[in-house]
Amino acid sequence: MVATTNADGTSTCDEPARGCSIIVCTYQRANSLRETLASLKQLRIPPNWAVEVMVVDNNSSDHTRNVVEEQRADWPALRYEFEPAQGLSHARNHGIAAAQGEIILFTDDDVLPETDWLEQTIAGLDRYDSDACGGYIAPIWEAPPPAWLTERFYGFLAVRTDREDDYPIDSPSLAPFGANMAFRKAVFDKVGLFDTERGRKGKVLASGEDGEMFERILAAGMKAVFLGKSRVRHKVEAFRMTKAYIRRWRRQTSRNLALSKGMPGSRRIFNIPLYLFPQFLRAVWRMLSARLAAPADEAFNREIIVFHFIGTFEGLFKARTSPRA
Repeated sequence: MVATTNADGTSTCDEPARGCSIIVCTYQRANSLRETLASLKQLRIPPNWAVEVMVVDNNSSDHTRNVVEEQRADWPALRYEFEPAQGLSHARNHGIAAAQGEIILFTDDDVLPETDWLEQTIAGLDRYDSDACGGYIAPIWEAPPPAWLTERFYGFLAVRTDREDDYPIDSPSLAPFGANMAFRKAVFDKVGLFDTERGRKGKVLASGEDGEMFERILAAGMKAVFLGKSRVRHKVEAFRMTKAYIRRWRRQTSRNLALSKGMPGSRRIFNIPLYLFPQFLRAVWRMLSARLAAPADEAFNREIIVFHFIGTFEGLFKARTSPRA
C-alpha cells in the first residue's frame, strides 16, 4: 500500500498506486519554465496514481536550476535532472531512463497544460488500450498572427487544432508533437529511445524525432491514438510568427532529416540524387509564379518547399563524410 502523490507533492490516500512521470525538457527558458511548472502544479490527479514531475535541464546557462529548486521547497514530487549532451532527444532519453512511472508524459517549457490534461491522457490510454498517444495543442499568441499565417503552417509552431475527436494514429505523418504526447514506459524497452541524431539541438531548429519514434512504434505492431480532450496551450512568441523563422525551421529540419535518413538513388552529384535537381527547379518556378497571383499563404507555402530542397541538399552534401551516410 502506498500513498497517492498529487502533482504538488501532497498525499491523499493509501490505496495501491500506479505511477506516472511528467517530463519537461528545457533549455534557456527559465522564466517560461516557471509558468509551466505553475500550471503542472494545478493538475488534477486521478485516484490511486502517484505522480512525479521531472525537469530535464539540457545544459542551460540561465537560472533554470534555481527556478526548479525554489519550487521543490514545497513540492516533493518535483525532480531536477541535468543532461549535458546538447539536444532534445538526449534530454528526453535522460528523462526516460530516470523516470519511475509506468506512463511517461512529455510537454515543453513553453506549454500550459489544462487542469484535466493528466486525467484525460491516462484515461484515454487505458480506454483504447493504447501504447502511446498525443493530443490537442492550442496556441497562445503573443501577438496577432499575420494574415499569411494560416492553419497550414501551424505544424511549424507545434500547434495542432485541426481535429478535436479521438482517432487512431496509424501513420507516422499523424505523429503528435512533443508538447503533448505520452507513452507507456515499456514501449521504449521494445523500440528503443529517441534518435539523438534528430531533433532540436540548442538553437538549431530541427525535428523528425517524434515522427521517427512513432514510425518504430507502429512498425512494432503497437497501438497509438490521438486524444482530442487531452489538451495543452502552447505559447507562440512573436519572433516565431515570422517568415524568417519558418524558413529557418524548414531548412534546418530538412537538413537534419537528409543527414539522418538519406535519399534513395544511385546516380548522384555531391551525394545528391540527380532526380532532385529538376524537382527543385520546378519548385523554384512555382514559387516565383505564385508571387504574382496566388494568395499570400499559398505563395509562402511554395517558398517553404524551396527551402525544403535547400536544406535537403545541404544535408546530403554534408552526409558524404558522415558516419551515418
